Amino acid sequence: MAIQFNFVSSMLILVLLSISSVEGQGGGGGGVIDVVAKFGAKADEKTDLSKPLLDAWKEACASTSPSKIVIPKGIYFLSTATLDGPCKAPIELQVQGTVKAPIAFNRIENFKLSGGGVFDGQGTTAYKREGCKGHDYCGSLPINLRFDFLTNAMIQDITTKDSKQFQANVLGCKNITFEHFTVSAPDESPNTDGIHIGRSDGVNVLNSEIKTGDDCVSIGDGSKNLVINGVTCGPGHGISIGSLELFKNEEPVDGVTVKNCTMTNTSNGVRIKTWPGAEPGTCSNIHFEDITVTNVSSPIIIDQKYCPWNKCKINEEPKVKLSNISFKNIHCTSARPEAVKIICSATLPCENVELADIEITHSGPTGPAVSQCSNVKPKVSGKQNPAACSAPIPAKPTPTA
Repeated sequence: MAIQFNFVSSMLILVLLSISSVEGQGGGGGGVIDVVAKFGAKADEKTDLSKPLLDAWKEACASTSPSKIVIPKGIYFLSTATLDGPCKAPIELQVQGTVKAPIAFNRIENFKLSGGGVFDGQGTTAYKREGCKGHDYCGSLPINLRFDFLTNAMIQDITTKDSKQFQANVLGCKNITFEHFTVSAPDESPNTDGIHIGRSDGVNVLNSEIKTGDDCVSIGDGSKNLVINGVTCGPGHGISIGSLELFKNEEPVDGVTVKNCTMTNTSNGVRIKTWPGAEPGTCSNIHFEDITVTNVSSPIIIDQKYCPWNKCKINEEPKVKLSNISFKNIHCTSARPEAVKIICSATLPCENVELADIEITHSGPTGPAVSQCSNVKPKVSGKQNPAACSAPIPAKPTPTA
């Protein structure tokens, strides 16, 4: 049902936003607003785009008919900008050039971001900053693209590169689709999740390419009815749910489908991670299907003992209940012998976990691929290579990033 719901929602968004081809609009405002021609923006890499862009947004937002704001080809310096709603009619922001980010979109309905342009966070100098890599967070660093509390939105044919922190952050959104979305950042860029999703309903990530130094897509608490389809990931840390329940009052994760995705040279493939000894919560109805993994260190992983930087109560059991989880038709090669690792809570064992048609071989010289399980009795069907849950768990599980 999640796939059908989200694809129907995506089609409704496309129909709704098609009216934003607004050349020649009549009264009530609207039409095409060129930030260079009308508001004097300069593509000289030093003149701040903020005022021309905000002036164009103010005009478009007040219009009672659909509007399109155009940022023409060229390279623009942007100190920062937040484009706020609510607005009176649909708006499309067409970025044809390169904008030296960051930018935020807040409380907008019926919005489209398109144009084939690039948001460049210029993050390469920040990646070596003391206190980022190997520590908990770089919370003070900017995020290239923020989508906060949007309803009915399409992000299409856009590239985000070299953000100093997350490449794109989705919070509190309903019915938002990323299609032909490109993320580009080096493998050594810390905490640069490609798309981080939290407390949102009906997010689609379709036919997109993500190369980054952290999770290609990370799914936080309160996420429901998500579809990730046709994503290529690598380098990066794979597609992850979590980490969950580190903080109080986190909301359940329910209804995530990851399908037709390819992971290449990533540290993880498809993963669920929760903190031990932290807050209670639930994560359910999660489905990973038709996934190709090539030279991936941990292709299939549920890690309820997730403890980076040793900042957790590692000897306490996790309090997150995981249920209705499936891994189907996942194949190719693992960079480490532990191809499948399902580590669940002893006090709240995983329920209704399914492994179907798993074919993963170890690409290294240190022996065949193995499958490890703890506190779970999965339903097994189809081919199983490695044999499901056939290997012992080491005394100290290998930490994952």
